[in-house]
Amino acid sequence: MKRTINKVAVLGSGIMGSRIACHFANIGLEVLLLDIIPKELTDAEKKAGISETSPKFRNRIVDTSLQSAVKSNPSPLYRKSFSSRIRTGNFMDNMKDIAACEWVLEAVVENLEIKRSVFDQVEKYRSPGTLITSNTSGIPIHLMCDGRSDDFKKHFCGTHFFNPPRYLRLLEIIPTHFTDPEVTGFLSYYGDVYLGKTTVSCKDTPAFIANRIGVFSILSLFHLVEKMGMSVDEVDKLTGQVLGRPKSATFRTCDVVGLDTLIKVAKDVYERCPQDESRDIFKLPGYILALNEKNWLGDKSGQGFYKKVKSPSGKSEILSLDLKSFEYVPRSKTKFATLDAAKNLDSFRERIKVLFSGTDIAGEFYRASFLQLFSYISHRIPEISDDLARIDDAVCAGFGWEEGPFSIWDILGVRELVELMEKNGTPPAKWVSDMLKNGVNSFYELSNGIKLAYQPSLSKRVASDASGSLVILDALKEKIVWKNSGTTLTDIGDGILNLAFHTKMNTIGGEIIQGMNTAIEMAEKDFKGLVIGNNGPNFSAGANLGMIFMFATEQEFDEIDMAIRAFQNMNMRVRYSSIPVVVAPHALTLGGGCEMTLHADKVVASAETYIGMVEFGVGLIPGGGGSKEFTLRASDSFSQGNIDEMVLREYYLTIATAKVSASAHEAFDMKILKSGRDEISVNPSRVITEAKRAALELANEGYTKPVPGKDIKVLGRSALGMIYAGAEAMKSGNYISDHDQLISRKLAYIMCGGDLSAAAYVSEQYLLDLEREAFLSLCGERKTLERIQSILSSGKPLRN
Repeated sequence: MKRTINKVAVLGSGIMGSRIACHFANIGLEVLLLDIIPKELTDAEKKAGISETSPKFRNRIVDTSLQSAVKSNPSPLYRKSFSSRIRTGNFMDNMKDIAACEWVLEAVVENLEIKRSVFDQVEKYRSPGTLITSNTSGIPIHLMCDGRSDDFKKHFCGTHFFNPPRYLRLLEIIPTHFTDPEVTGFLSYYGDVYLGKTTVSCKDTPAFIANRIGVFSILSLFHLVEKMGMSVDEVDKLTGQVLGRPKSATFRTCDVVGLDTLIKVAKDVYERCPQDESRDIFKLPGYILALNEKNWLGDKSGQGFYKKVKSPSGKSEILSLDLKSFEYVPRSKTKFATLDAAKNLDSFRERIKVLFSGTDIAGEFYRASFLQLFSYISHRIPEISDDLARIDDAVCAGFGWEEGPFSIWDILGVRELVELMEKNGTPPAKWVSDMLKNGVNSFYELSNGIKLAYQPSLSKRVASDASGSLVILDALKEKIVWKNSGTTLTDIGDGILNLAFHTKMNTIGGEIIQGMNTAIEMAEKDFKGLVIGNNGPNFSAGANLGMIFMFATEQEFDEIDMAIRAFQNMNMRVRYSSIPVVVAPHALTLGGGCEMTLHADKVVASAETYIGMVEFGVGLIPGGGGSKEFTLRASDSFSQGNIDEMVLREYYLTIATAKVSASAHEAFDMKILKSGRDEISVNPSRVITEAKRAALELANEGYTKPVPGKDIKVLGRSALGMIYAGAEAMKSGNYISDHDQLISRKLAYIMCGGDLSAAAYVSEQYLLDLEREAFLSLCGERKTLERIQSILSSGKPLRN
């Protein structure tokens, strides 16, 4: 059956419902968001003369919820204006309007009887064939089908989004035995391609997949902390980014999500899973019960494992909970030899091996927690899933793990850990031992571009659902055609090469410049096109500031000049090669990464791309062609009904304010991405695949090498004076420093074409020379070096 989704109804406008509605709006759908009518008028409504028949009263709950969601940070919307795609209403007046919707999603309170009463109304008004799903996080899906029509049952299943829906990629799909396979197949496809989700088909078991495993992992840590006498600060130091997990780690994550949510899941699993061999793990430790009794539930109650207070000096301070005294104490500096040994390892695979083999209490902690977790996941097959890859996918997408538990087990060695698990008293399920006896020593295998995962029911590895349709760089190692210490060039098929970066934070230095030049040379000779994309956490944090700082402090300005020339020449080669070059940015794409993107023939960006030229923040201007490119783009926009100086000012301010987009959609507004040319992929796993398609299309359409621009209009003194005056006013008002004013004048000089008496037409090379001169002069400024040193000391990427 051919299905299209144009209009969706979301029933329930709480935290989940309102944000799911926003994400539907993100992808261009018309959304109907409904909720209950308030019980009575407020005093303010009475004073304003609003009656109980007024839509302002009847829609107050849903309107307030939506407004709260739109104002929340981080935003649930790619663009604030997308909220106009959401129409609000109430169950009594507007339930009839669901007849025009192709998908009706229920997200009301977690109460079976309330859900059933809502479905009574849905049954009354829905059109035959309409999809109906519930966003329940734990109520058995099959219980909601009782008393429903055959057509309802056929088109009904669970669709469990994770909060916040825009950012957490997991969508669990839970069919009943009545659900038409076409419905689950469509929702899996639609969730993947259109909603950008990792879609995981689940069995209708308590907590489904992600929460069953994720909450077990957290509860087992809770018990381990009590047993080992560890502190809140110690555990969060050990279980954050170093472990390939979110920065919020364990206890901070519980505060953000709410301890009551975790307790609810734990109690539900304990009560409904009497056969679970590790059921006692879901019993809450004493300190968790005490927190619940005190209503110290985290951010929602003002305190939990952490508490924000004002110090005597008036500054905000974060205190952590002492689990023994139950008093909040200053956060302690924790240090472990195992962490010191692992902290400089960028590769997760190498880092996890060091962490697991540590000889101090940290290593003991890691071994105890992982051995227990590995045993647990093995026993959940086939209870919660027949497919181990789905368990990994669910945990990664739902809890933000870099690698899933089965994948981590593979890295550490399946056979070796089975022996440890048996010694530890936590043996794995029998199928793991059977797998090893049959000569299969790992759960996964990457081969010929396809990811294979072991299927216990079949006693062999099979391709995962999406394998074959996606470009999986890790599965194409035999297709690597060239590499150096910072890049890998891979033949991804159909005449297209892919250049991936793997320097620290994918910063751009000599190895990436060499890799780029080699990639273009090889592509021009033997291939149709080139994609620049990688699977790292970020596309690129920008240029290698450490190198610039070293040369500048030693006053090696000739070296800086050569480096900047090489960077400019690389980006110009991206723009003026004889083959199409498509850049596929995602996540942080800052500074030099943004400049590279600006020079592409086409950009296919992940929706979650945070891109901008942030060089102002370290006292520099974009020196890799970014200042030139924005001047060129401003020139292309002149005389289109606007005053030229005001057009230039808009482009200038984007750089001068170091603005970073909050999504790829905002990058279009900032003129970094080009309307009518560039594309957005909602699913980051598909970005390189879509970029490959785009490169092929350009090549097959008869790609022609562009001609370098020599007719770029610059405005000279008329615009230069305007920008100088604006900077002087900002300085006089103490909004910017003397150094900020200096940088702004340098940038203005470039973008106005220099101190020209009148508007003129110049070449790209002319602007590149101005750009390089300005960059070099700023490298000699003490304030610039101080800013660079500060950024390098923080270890964090520069972003607005």
